[in-house]
Amino acid sequence: MSKTRAIILVENNYEDLEVWYPRLRLTEAGYEVKVAGTGEKTYSSKHGYPCATDGKIEDFKVDDFDILLVPGGWAPDRLRRYPAVLDFVRESARKNKIIASVCHAGWVLISADVVRGRKMTSVAAIKDDMKNAGALWVDEPVVVDGNFVSAQIPKDLPEFCKQIIALVEHEQVESRTSSSSQQVNRSAGQQVDRSAR
Repeated sequence: MSKTRAIILVENNYEDLEVWYPRLRLTEAGYEVKVAGTGEKTYSSKHGYPCATDGKIEDFKVDDFDILLVPGGWAPDRLRRYPAVLDFVRESARKNKIIASVCHAGWVLISADVVRGRKMTSVAAIKDDMKNAGALWVDEPVVVDGNFVSAQIPKDLPEFCKQIIALVEHEQVESRTSSSSQQVNRSAGQQVDRSAR
């Protein structure tokens, strides 16, 4: 089985915990985690903590990842200004990748126009933005809607990461079940072919 891969978007003034907690938790779960920015090699958090990137978003392909994670802080207001970031988000949504957002990250998803009709949450400060963009905003700590996982604030990160991992495991089970069914169908077809000779 191939290793699950996640990519985290980062820009200056990111919320420290919303990058580092998921990064470490997903790494602990055995995932390969990459960090992508918009051009700089290192970004500073709201509290001055540096985060080195593995490259700019243009260096990565959506097909190489299973999870796209967008943290909050003030970074989303910067990230949403880059067409390459929005293109990556749109393609991830179109290809049913897991899209995880927390706090102000909804701004990026709004600008990419991928929240319409989705049940989601965010920090309360941007709930009107989410609603005006067509999201079905709810006041809950963590919300899962299909391949979208959203959370409100840093204290919700444990459940946020738990739900991301649960989605990955669910998809892996579905993939194994589908492969097993296809193998059974092929075997049955071969037996029918032999008996017809």
